[in-house]
Amino acid sequence: MKVDVILGLQWGDEGKGKLVDVICPSYPIIARFQGGPNAGHSLVIHGKKMVLNTIPSGIFRNGSTNVAGSGMVLNPVGMLREIKQLESLGIPVKERLVLSRRAHLILPTHPLLDSALEQVKGDDKIGSTLKGIGPAYSDKTARQGIRLGDLDNGRLEPNFREQIARHTNELMRFGADLSQLDTLCDEWMRSLDEIATYTRTDTEFYLNNELDRGVPILAEGAQGTLLDLEFGSYPFVTSSHTTVAGVCSGLGVAPHRIGKVMGIFKAYCTRVGSGPFPTELNNETGEFLRQTGHEFGATTGRPRRCGWIDLPALRYAIMLNGVTDLIMTKADVLSELTEIGVCTHYRTSAGQTSHLPADLEGVEPVFRMIPGWHHSLTESTSEDSLPPQLLHYIDLLEEELNRPIRIVSVGPDRRQTIHRG
Repeated sequence: MKVDVILGLQWGDEGKGKLVDVICPSYPIIARFQGGPNAGHSLVIHGKKMVLNTIPSGIFRNGSTNVAGSGMVLNPVGMLREIKQLESLGIPVKERLVLSRRAHLILPTHPLLDSALEQVKGDDKIGSTLKGIGPAYSDKTARQGIRLGDLDNGRLEPNFREQIARHTNELMRFGADLSQLDTLCDEWMRSLDEIATYTRTDTEFYLNNELDRGVPILAEGAQGTLLDLEFGSYPFVTSSHTTVAGVCSGLGVAPHRIGKVMGIFKAYCTRVGSGPFPTELNNETGEFLRQTGHEFGATTGRPRRCGWIDLPALRYAIMLNGVTDLIMTKADVLSELTEIGVCTHYRTSAGQTSHLPADLEGVEPVFRMIPGWHHSLTESTSEDSLPPQLLHYIDLLEEELNRPIRIVSVGPDRRQTIHRG
């Protein structure tokens, strides 16, 4: 049995949460392989919006097992808050959630460091969510991190005191306000005590054993390919590996066990925070996309930057991930537009290219404009009910990207999903 993968092909916010919820009935196990509470996976179920930051998006499905893998970083305070909200809705989280002992913990000082580092950078700030993700991964890389499994070996409390003291010294040099630190540490410890009552195990053995038994697994990513630490628009990237390679390192499965790779993209493009964005629309159309598509961060509430779809960037993401199937979301947002732009290639100082350069500064997008469809999609239930202009758009994208678009999302609810071929 193989691990199928679902991940984002743009700068995040592509709709991964909804699609995991839609397809996860075919997968008894859903495993998230990277990131932490910087993710905001939005789902609308029977008209009610849910936002998941840390918990895998299969948590709403009966009989599912949801694994927080070793590649993740977990904040006990935020995670417990998320769990309690789910449990208040009748979701039996304790029956459905499994935590990796190797997952690293976000300490109460990590968000403080995140904020202090962003302030120091001034106009050159990355645009962090300020959830402590970068500092937590930095400690992991520096071999100074604390893992959830340290609850089992007696090292957690002494390591915690040591790391808090080290971080405090750093924060004092930044002039950070530490008046609430003791309160934050107490809350963190109390939350961790409750998190300790949930199942934690060596998830790499658990997942491989389940594969050997023939159980299908769906690996869920966070953020998007263009935010990957290695291959994204560096330095304006996240602190983990958002590509399919992160599945192997973040879950402990071998490359040959990867099966289908489903790449999600919006029918247009968005980005949160700083960094280059070649197809950005700083005009009325960009604002229309933002308002119509409700393009505000699920985690931070920040307005997203909006622009036309970028085919060179999508081809790059498809290549990196070995994508087999495409999923397009938010086609409904474009319904009122007379024309829709498609970036087919770039002009650069070295000439025209259809490749995504390592440095995106100064690239000029070249657009092909195609007719819009002026037809509401929210009640569409099958491919036959889609307007011909949208079908033309889908055909164009499939030809340019050389991959089939298997699913088209025409609204936020799980029911507003059209399966194709």
